[in-house]
Amino acid sequence: MTQRGKGDSLAKGYISELWDFTRVSIAQNNLQELKEIWDQKVDLVPTIEEYVALLRCSRIHVDRIYSKAVNVPTFLRKLMNITGMSEQWVTAWIKQKGDSRCIPWKTLKDLILAHPDVRKRVDVLALSIYGLVVFPKTLGHVD
Repeated sequence: MTQRGKGDSLAKGYISELWDFTRVSIAQNNLQELKEIWDQKVDLVPTIEEYVALLRCSRIHVDRIYSKAVNVPTFLRKLMNITGMSEQWVTAWIKQKGDSRCIPWKTLKDLILAHPDVRKRVDVLALSIYGLVVFPKTLGHVD
């Protein structure tokens, strides 16, 4: 109800096309096996070193403390850096949703499928996962 009130929800009568390109496979976990893992007190949260290895972020120094940068690039500049697209392209796709500036997921999906630079495809995919799954804010958009 809150999302509909703020305009961040799907319109009435909308039929999702998600099933056309998404498949979900579900498996029942073995409860006993999970209990054994929890009893070992294994930390399942990745460390900074593991994130560095997974994301191949060679510029990150694990022995330093990071703080917020003073001169943070604008949303437009961040999108230009991540996507590798021109300022005109990025400006054309930025939308204002409530108090957030964002870009539609469909635009990012099209870019992932068509971008000539494979590394930029991966960057845009990572941005999409981050914005849609890890920290979703506006339905169908990445902020």
